[in-house]
Amino acid sequence: MEQLKPDATGIYVAAHQAPSAIEEAIEAEVPLIVAVAEHIPIHDMLRIHNILDTQSKSRLVGANAPGIISAIGKCRIGFQPLSCFTPGRIGIVAKSGTLSYEAVASTTRAGLGQSLCIGMGGDVLAGTNFVDALKIFEHDDDTDGIIIIGEIGGEAELEAAAWIREYKKRSPNPKPITALVAGVHAAPGRVMGHAGAFTLPGEPDALTKIKAFEDVGVPMVNHPAKFGNAMKTLLESSGRTSSGMATGSYSQKRGIHTMRVRPTPKISQMNMTQRRTIYLKEGDAFKLLDEKKIIRSPAGHTYHLAIGIDRSNRCPCLIIQGPGKENESSTKSIKLPFSYDAARMSNVLHKCSSHLGLRPQSRLLKSLVFGLYELFKEKEAFLLECVVKNQKETKVEGHQRMVVVNARFGFDDAAFKSSNRQSEIHSLPRADIQDPAETAAKKDGIVYIKLAGDGNIGTLVNGAGLAMNTVDALADVGGKAANFLDTGGKATAETVKKSFEVILKDERVKVVFVNIFGGLTLGDMIAEGILLAFKELGVKVPVVVRIRGTNEKEGQRIITESGLPLYAYDDFDEAAAKVIELANSSGA
Repeated sequence: MEQLKPDATGIYVAAHQAPSAIEEAIEAEVPLIVAVAEHIPIHDMLRIHNILDTQSKSRLVGANAPGIISAIGKCRIGFQPLSCFTPGRIGIVAKSGTLSYEAVASTTRAGLGQSLCIGMGGDVLAGTNFVDALKIFEHDDDTDGIIIIGEIGGEAELEAAAWIREYKKRSPNPKPITALVAGVHAAPGRVMGHAGAFTLPGEPDALTKIKAFEDVGVPMVNHPAKFGNAMKTLLESSGRTSSGMATGSYSQKRGIHTMRVRPTPKISQMNMTQRRTIYLKEGDAFKLLDEKKIIRSPAGHTYHLAIGIDRSNRCPCLIIQGPGKENESSTKSIKLPFSYDAARMSNVLHKCSSHLGLRPQSRLLKSLVFGLYELFKEKEAFLLECVVKNQKETKVEGHQRMVVVNARFGFDDAAFKSSNRQSEIHSLPRADIQDPAETAAKKDGIVYIKLAGDGNIGTLVNGAGLAMNTVDALADVGGKAANFLDTGGKATAETVKKSFEVILKDERVKVVFVNIFGGLTLGDMIAEGILLAFKELGVKVPVVVRIRGTNEKEGQRIITESGLPLYAYDDFDEAAAKVIELANSSGA
């Protein structure tokens, strides 16, 4: 490192090895660090961001991101499919890799091309966010238009909307921006594929994010294939008609390396029904509280208190709400971020005391908060939620104690699965009951979630973002998906067959919609998997197939020449219309 003095590094090691590799790069003061691994334990990332906050030399992109690519500079750090990219004028920043590839292909087909594409990634704690990317695009002479692709989880979209509002005020001719947010019809409280696609207490849902963009004049699309035409229209109306190929001189810039400032945002009402992958039964949560000598009691006049994750500030936070009467809760909730090493916690406790109407130096509150935070770190939790009340001691007149009425604890499964830590916690019974089909699919690397209601369209999609968007886009035209299914980035023909198997176990399914955009996943391999499913499973329902991206022509040829009753399409809207027609037909 000392001799080479690199400007950037890509970290491609497995999740359990990535934290030490990232730390080495930070120590070497490498300006740009790109980490692609998924399922890095949350507490490892909290520790890394605590380190990053103490310096200004290095910026992290990811983790769980496809990377960063300059189509103009012909430089890629990551694994984006090169065949989709064309040098051009559109900057793209996205949480979802697959949705970004669709957007890239759409802008290529529209003759616009791309300047710089930044994979924010789907991690709970993304190193680079939408606002970071927007600041680069604002001053990048090679970028004429901007595409933002968001999804459920965190508040990055709201922060981007706030930045856009100010940008339009200060710029006489702002660059046009269009956006998409996936997860409108996501299953409440579930992790929709990759690590960060779930909603923590106080975080906005997809519709709130869409409205935030619309309120600042950002046109929304409901499918990434529509970005090309949408951006062409915006460029023409703004007077920034793009010639496609970039003409400006390209040079590497280090403006992406910035220090971060911690705001203290207000958040909405807490929700005690959230779940990720491992939530304990309340009895087991109470046993953990007993270890920290935290008292519990029946309900009364209560308030909510939680230790969770502040994704925007990339650190732990204290979330408080209340006080309220029994079975009621106040809507006045706040989030108080603090560093992972718990430095300056006295300031956080003072604000918490003030909000709850307690004495500034409340010993009881301090004991409760520090006890919870010890559990949070020791057991690698992502959320410890408690309903708390003050209770008078009967033995000592006027003396009070702080007791926990209800508790709901969530723990990071990546700590166990990726790094073989916290086996004791993860051996405890779960509070939620999993569908057997979901459990079986997980063994094959497939994320399958059965959706509630009368959905009759089985969906088979690669990539969590595209899978969420497929469910949303079908709903926009009257279709009802029966499931969410992400084959994963390393899908094989056997994976596709297994996906059909789990989808067809749902008796509601009247048609299967295969919607694939090949990045790492190859279109011809998906097609072979569909043929394998027909051969070995005896598929009886109609199947509509849309394959785009890597090896799309080969995949489409295999489908066309198969002689099987398959409906093949390039265009998403046409495919969706056929799916809905088949789902609703009497013969389906």
